[in-house]
Amino acid sequence: MNVVLLRVGIDRGCGGIHSPLFKDGTFEFLPIPDDDGWDEHTYGNTTCRRGRKLVDNFPPRRQAAAAKQAMHVDPEFSTFTYVDPTIPKRGLAHLKPGDLLVFYAGMEGWDCERLPALYLAGFFEVKVVGFAAQLPAETVRREFAGNFHVRHRALYAAQKDRLVLVKGTQKSRLFRCACKLGGAVRRTNGSVWQIILPEMAKIFGRFGGIGSIQRSTPRWVENKKVPGAAAFVRSLA
Repeated sequence: MNVVLLRVGIDRGCGGIHSPLFKDGTFEFLPIPDDDGWDEHTYGNTTCRRGRKLVDNFPPRRQAAAAKQAMHVDPEFSTFTYVDPTIPKRGLAHLKPGDLLVFYAGMEGWDCERLPALYLAGFFEVKVVGFAAQLPAETVRREFAGNFHVRHRALYAAQKDRLVLVKGTQKSRLFRCACKLGGAVRRTNGSVWQIILPEMAKIFGRFGGIGSIQRSTPRWVENKKVPGAAAFVRSLA
């Protein structure tokens, strides 16, 4: 079995804000923007779990523009799919059914004073995984019809040869409450890195290094920690 952590969602570098975290521990997961305008879903026409529009989570000065901004909803937690064409994500094709793909995201206090940090947001229990070019066309249509990269036929055709696709089972979840994974640490050379918390490192390890979690490269949990990490993730659902 494998447990893999992956950073997703809007942040200061891609979208300009963090997902909102509330004082009761709940949160809203905001997708990254779709700057190419493929999708009909915008921050202005999409409702979040608390019943408001996603655009309401943006600063007032940005809401007019954000209301019209298309979204790249991936991962999506309605049918539990994640698809990506980039080289750093190709290793996800090594996942197997039953493995856990765990998502974390940048969040910041909305109605409370909580500095920006990285939080566990949800997970997929893997059902189907593979490269689009190698999966049967019927499997792609049946299992991934709700995904951003598959719904837009021209985009799918252009990216097919480099897409890795992951489908979760019905045991997959977007968590109700966020669980803090790590935060900013200033290193001796003056640089600021997002580092896994010591208590979380006991569960997931340090991924063969200092525990950096600031980039979107998948982090594979070392084998000896997988059982405990899997149990912990499931306990958050």
